[in-house]
Amino acid sequence: MSTFADLGLKEPINRALLDLGYEKPTVIQEKAIPQILSSSDDLKAFAQTGTGKTAAFSLPVIELTDEKDSVTQAIILSPTRELAVQIGKNIEDFAKYIPELKVLTVYGGANIDQQIKQLRKGVQIVVGTPGRTVDLIRRRALKLNNVKWLVLDEADEMLNMGFKEELDKVLEATPDTKQTLLFSATFPREVEAIASNYMTNPVEVTSGQKNQGSDNVTHEYYTVSERTRYPALKRIADVNPNIYAIVFCRTRRETQEVADKLIQDGYNADALHGDLSQAQRDSVMEKFRKKNIQMLVATDVAARGLDVDNLTHVINHKLPDQIENYNHRSGRTGRAGNKGISIALVNRKERGKLNPIERILKKKFVQTQIPTGKEICEKQLFHLIDKVENTAVNTSQIESFLPNIYEKLSSLTREELIQKFVSLEFNSFLSYYENAPDLNNMSSSRDRDNRERLSSDKMTRFFINLGRKDRLNPAKLMGLINEQNIAKNVEIGAIDILDTFSFFEIDKEHTTEALDAFLKNQPEFNGRMVNIEITKERNSGGGRRRNSNSRNSNRRGGGDRDNGSRGFGRKRRDSSSSNKPKGGSSQREFGRRRRSSDK
Repeated sequence: MSTFADLGLKEPINRALLDLGYEKPTVIQEKAIPQILSSSDDLKAFAQTGTGKTAAFSLPVIELTDEKDSVTQAIILSPTRELAVQIGKNIEDFAKYIPELKVLTVYGGANIDQQIKQLRKGVQIVVGTPGRTVDLIRRRALKLNNVKWLVLDEADEMLNMGFKEELDKVLEATPDTKQTLLFSATFPREVEAIASNYMTNPVEVTSGQKNQGSDNVTHEYYTVSERTRYPALKRIADVNPNIYAIVFCRTRRETQEVADKLIQDGYNADALHGDLSQAQRDSVMEKFRKKNIQMLVATDVAARGLDVDNLTHVINHKLPDQIENYNHRSGRTGRAGNKGISIALVNRKERGKLNPIERILKKKFVQTQIPTGKEICEKQLFHLIDKVENTAVNTSQIESFLPNIYEKLSSLTREELIQKFVSLEFNSFLSYYENAPDLNNMSSSRDRDNRERLSSDKMTRFFINLGRKDRLNPAKLMGLINEQNIAKNVEIGAIDILDTFSFFEIDKEHTTEALDAFLKNQPEFNGRMVNIEITKERNSGGGRRRNSNSRNSNRRGGGDRDNGSRGFGRKRRDSSSSNKPKGGSSQREFGRRRRSSDK
């Protein structure tokens, strides 16, 4: 393998890389850096999470940027502020011996006036989230007419989050002569569409196989019920005393609830989600990097940009709606040559969702039994013994106390002393797991009752008259719901996409607002009037459904809102997507009972 110096990078960059401990480039860096340096062709690059994508595009951009010219020459787009901040920091580190080169990271939640002030002073490289970048373009503070490089990092996630319109606006503000560099960990059809629409005859480089999981990560699944999901998570943590993990949840509410339970049970845990302020998020992430937090409970979006190399586990408390996101999640572990374990907690209904993930990863999930109380106690006990055995003794510090200690314990035999020590440190574990049930032995009927009860406690289940035949997917459904401006901080629950209709759940407290919002806005999707109804029957298949309320839209016509998933309940951006192609399926009278032959 070559060195960074062999790739054609100038001395100040190589010196900074040596300071950072970078000696040899990764595969994606070895392929992408010379390509960008030697050619003005557009580039699409695939590399799994943790393989050094940031350096692969930022190092050649730093090399080629004219630091003597203060105009903006490169714009790097990232789906989240955390990832944008991480990229900006990395570029500053790489360019620390090029003082004339200025880098600015722009994102929502930060003072926009301060960002405008810095832009006016002159910044050669701008890293930003799509929303804030567009805001600065509209204010004429960010001028991209001299841009030579446009980088789209984590392009798949930008689409999932509904940033297509923002991407279009940024592209409009850049010259046709720019070089577009697209980097992504997965390449679903939507990302290939970006390459087709925004790039000209792009060169393709890959590290590994497209969409395939890392060879350093093993994949396990545990079968749980809703009743046993959290206890199973707790046992996984207890049987791995040195666990350092991210626990992924689907919603902000679920994230906070799981984190609160872990904290109450004595774990060093915290939550990372969109309801936290930027200062709170920075504080949580800094504590996690320093390992003051052992288990970080996070949503997919919030966890983007976490650059942590030594995670032992990634735990999917719930599987993601978009199966490609599983690859992003699991890629948080097994980085920098380390081994990692990705765990999925699935109930019987969710087990089938692992099959398409296995096809993408080209790996099989290994079914694993939830640890028993005895197994956990044994593991924790010997972990304690190992700690004692490996503890360094500072004799000089305790020497004066030892005579009194020896005298006080002189009546105890060696065996009694060990027994008392173990009991002192270990009684809480023994007590907690005494007569602990086997969580692998589940009653399916009881679990089904629990699912019904837990769902009905906090969520209202809705029917919507759109399905796969309407090209609906979870991301587009979440985007459609989000467009209705129901309320702030509303949580979305389970989503079931079927052929001709679908179901979704939202916070029960906002049931009326949801119905009223759809009635008021009269939305359309792919030329079809959108109808929603409350349904009490949890039936994910075809057939009849029992409805208890409904709202009707009367507007006719066609229109598909081209949206990805924006995370239901996120603060809305001013720039909603409104692409409306013609055509679509015929509408059905709202409120009619669906025929049992519908599939």
